[in-house]
Amino acid sequence: MNFTKDTLIGDVLDRCPEAAPLFLEIGMHCLGCPSARGETIEQACYVHGNDADALVAKLNALG
Repeated sequence: MNFTKDTLIGDVLDRCPEAAPLFLEIGMHCLGCPSARGETIEQACYVHGNDADALVAKLNALG
């Protein structure tokens, strides 16, 4: 798996469901909401005040 800041959260969760805890630990608790599934990692991190590059690195380390 190779995720980027442009990857949709929904695609991350579909391809790698074990990534959900990484989102939850940084305060992204709305993973099931329709708009969250259509946001990119970068958009969601911006809204929640998180570092998108750090999250992408953690996501890619899962694979």
